Order: sequence, then C-alpha cells, then structure tokens
Amino acid sequence: MCGIAGLIGGQTDPGVIRTMTAALRHRGPDDSGEWSEGPAALGHTRLSIIDLSAAGHQPMILGDLVLVYNGEIYNHRELARTLPGPFRSLSDTEVLLHLYARDGPDCLRHLNGMFAFAIWDRRRRRLFAARDRIGIKPFIYRELPRGGFAFASELKSLLPLGKPPIDRSAVRDYLLHGYVPAPKTIYSGIAKLPAAHSLVWQDGQVQVRRYWAPGAEIRYTDAASAIGRLDELLATIMPEHTLADVPVGVFLSGGIDSPTMAWYLDRPKTYTLGFDSKSHSEADAARAVAAHFGTDHHEISAGPPDLGKALAAMPRIYDEPFGDSAGWSAYVISQLARRNVTVALSGEGGDELFCGYRRYWEGVGTRSNALTRALARGLPPLSRLGHSMQRRAAHDLEGFAALLGGLLPRQLRELLADEYLDPGADDLWFFRQYWREDLHPTQAMRWLDLHTNLAEGLLTKVDRASMAHSLEVRPPFLDHRLVEFALSLHPDLLVDARAGRGKLLVRRLMEKRLPPGHLERSKRGFGLPVHRWVRRHPELLEQAQRRLLDAGILRRRVSADFRRIWSLLVLDQWLGQYG
Repeated sequence: MCGIAGLIGGQTDPGVIRTMTAALRHRGPDDSGEWSEGPAALGHTRLSIIDLSAAGHQPMILGDLVLVYNGEIYNHRELARTLPGPFRSLSDTEVLLHLYARDGPDCLRHLNGMFAFAIWDRRRRRLFAARDRIGIKPFIYRELPRGGFAFASELKSLLPLGKPPIDRSAVRDYLLHGYVPAPKTIYSGIAKLPAAHSLVWQDGQVQVRRYWAPGAEIRYTDAASAIGRLDELLATIMPEHTLADVPVGVFLSGGIDSPTMAWYLDRPKTYTLGFDSKSHSEADAARAVAAHFGTDHHEISAGPPDLGKALAAMPRIYDEPFGDSAGWSAYVISQLARRNVTVALSGEGGDELFCGYRRYWEGVGTRSNALTRALARGLPPLSRLGHSMQRRAAHDLEGFAALLGGLLPRQLRELLADEYLDPGADDLWFFRQYWREDLHPTQAMRWLDLHTNLAEGLLTKVDRASMAHSLEVRPPFLDHRLVEFALSLHPDLLVDARAGRGKLLVRRLMEKRLPPGHLERSKRGFGLPVHRWVRRHPELLEQAQRRLLDAGILRRRVSADFRRIWSLLVLDQWLGQYG
C-alpha cells in the first residue's frame, strides 16, 4: 500500500512534488521517490508488501510510460504469464505497467484487486488514472489554472498548491450523510474520482468515465446451488488476499464475516482488537472461534477511549469533516495491529453484500402512516422524537435515505443558516443517482448501500485510519467477483423479515463450521459513547455551537440528544484547524 501524487501541465518544480509526496509519508514509510520531466512530475511513498527489494521502487518507468500505483493486484502472477516482459522484479507494479503497455485502458478489466494509479505517457503527453471497482483505494484530484492538473491519495497532499474555498454544498452533504460524497470534497475545485471510474487528462482537458458496473439480475433462487457457488468463491478469494511478502493477520471479531474469512485460510494469525469495554468486547467469542479453527491467535486491547483526543485528531486523519465516531476506533485498533502485522484482512462489505443490517428487513415505507406523518409535521424536527418520526414518516427514496441513517432534508433546512442552503438543490442527489425503483426493496437497499455509504463512508474510514499507521487493510468480501455474485441472489436467500434476521446464506454455509451458539450472538459496533460524553461535558457542545453560529453555518442550537452531534463537533474542529 502506498501514497501517490502528481502534477501535470502546471508548476513542475521538483520541490513542489517533493512537498506533496512528503505529506503522504505515513502511507509508505519504506521508500519514496520523485520523477519529473517536461510538464509532468510524479511522486510515490512505498509500503513494501510484494517484492521488498529496490526493484519495486516507484515511480516506475517502462519506455514512454511512468507509473505511480497504490494497491494490490492479487492475480498479478497469472497476468504476468500472459505478458511478454522482460520483468526486472516480482512486483505487481511492474505487471500493471506491462499490462497497460499492451492493453491501454482495457487493462482494467483484467485486474482483481484494490487500486488507485496514474500512468503518464511521455510521448502522447497524456495521463491515465483509475480507481478500483468498489472504491477501496482513494484518488483525489484538482484542475489547476492554465490547464494544469494535480492528483494525490489524500487531500493534505494537494493543499501545498493552495487552499481553495470551502464548498458550502459539501457542508450540507456532510451533515446529511456524515461524509462528503464523491465526486465532491470539502473544497471547491478538488474532487474525488468515484469508484469504478477512470480519468484521462490531455491538453488541459479532463474526461472521467465509468468502466465497470455490476448487474442486478437475479440468477440464484435455489439455496443449495447458491451455497455451493458461495463456497467456491470464498475458497478462491480468501487465500488470494493473503498474498504478501510481509506478515499478514486476520481481524477476528465475534461476528460472522471474520470467522468466515479465517475458516478458508490455513491456520492464519488472528487478532482480536478492541477497547476495554464490556459492551464492545468480543474477545470471548473470538477466542472460542480461534480455538475451534486452531488459528495462531492474539488479543490486543486498548484502554477506554479519550473522546477529547479523538475529536481533536479527526481532522488530521481524514483531512475533511468525517462524522463516523468509529473512525477513531479504527484508528486506535490499526495502531495496535501495526505492532504485529503489516497487512490485515478485515470483514468490511459482508453486511452490505449479505444483508447484515436491520434496515434490510425493517421495510422501507412500511412504517409511514397517518399518525407518523402527523407527528413528523408537528414535532420539532431536530429533537430525538422528532427525528424518529421523520424517519418513520419518510417513504420512497427519502425512506431509503432515512434507513441509511443520516439527516433528512427538512432537518437540514431547520439546522443550517440560509447562506448554506440552496432552495433549488436536490439534497438527496447522491442517493438519487443510485436509486433503483425497479428492484425489490431489499435489493434496492443493498444497491444503494454498496454505491454510496460503503465506498464513501465505510471504506474511507478504513483507508485513512489504517494508512495513518502504515497498515494495509484488505477487505476480501469486496472482491468484485463476490459483489457480482451477491447481487445476483434473490432476497429470500438472504433475509427472513418475519424472524428479523439477515445473512441467511452465510449462516447456512457456516453453521456447522462455527462453535455452537456463535450464530446467535447479536451484532456489536465500535462507535464511541458520544452522547454520554457530551452530557458529561456540556461546555464542549456549547462552545462548538457558538462558533458554528458565529461562523454563519448553523441557524439554531441543538441538544445533546441530537443524532448528528458528533458530526457537528467534528465540523467545528475541522474549521478550527483547516477552515
């Protein structure tokens, strides 16, 4: 895993690309390099995972092509056998470079992995860049005056080129979602390349296009055949994701996804990581799974979370407002894990693929009736009860958005000052572009989740938190082959709405493989006890709201019970440090 940066067609002073690259040192502490020629300058920081020798150094050059790359291509050895070479290393970087030399942009269809990369063609004076299908790895860019272009793995690497003004619509989006959705960033003029998209820069013009989209056609209605196919896929994909020349571990929790990963591996090193809290501890259940599977098991625990420290650190970790308090938990856990391993497999995506959240069986729109709609109209929309009634009264796309957990448009209008509102804007634009009215409600919710909250919320959290400690986290459940399979499953194979239970297919696959009673455990998360903390320290909320009111962002104050209280506190911290 690495950090990448580039500057094309603008100011290519080697000192500038060196500064941009240095800002990404945490992503790749093992090596770094810069290259510049004519209108192009590229930078790279390396976390050595495959082929630890100097032969994997980047930027890497092949003829007229110069590559900087972040990620892992798990089938690179198979791809290398189809390419003429010659190869100077055993790295997946060099395979990608040769593959692009042969196939150009069509190389993307051959790649199994997670990646963000850019290739400068010196002869054509053209830059080609791409982000992986699911959005595991980030690619952020900005267009510069006089046709220039810059890109990087993180926002902080682009700010030495000048800090643009804040995008006020992104503030609105952030409070609605808890993150700033692609292609926006918190800054005007800096954008995220969306998942499954490629980009071409040439002659001062930028073109972005989607290169992959999963299907939603139901192909599996029979449980036996679906379980058989799932078993085949997992037996192939899980071992592939352990490819590395450095220590690899598996994050083992008390749930279903991480034990499923461990079962398909040959006595892996497993790590149970968490806080000293009974409500969050999964050590006993994970220990039982490890003993049952015979893994090389380790337990690492952190003390009680320091929420003040967490709040102050969030802007530095994420570069823009990020409202998931579990982002700090992920940061601390990654710090602990890095003492033992360089690569960790994690279960992100399992809930989205196989319906592990309550929203998949709660039923969109079924709670909307005359009473809930009347209460939603009459209660203060920013109160706890008012927010609950707003969610229950919502229907159609707004109902999907409500179940995904953010604020709703009426609440935004009550919360934000006029200059941060746009009466003509579609506040649900990010959800709307992926809303599928033609799908079964459970299928539509999964589709929406995979294309929105997963890539821009969950995967952003994991990437920034882990890479802050130079830890590579791989989510095997988000291999695109498994995603395509999961979307072809009939919802009845995944959810029993009457019993209030999801992940039926994975449960049936694993029920005889796991310790007795393991599948009956309730799901636990790693969010921080924010509301309890704020009630104990009311002055923190009062001071933050006063600053947000003085800045002309908020229209009114909210109570400590406000659902998005952490988002407001983080926004205030970010404005104080970066705004």
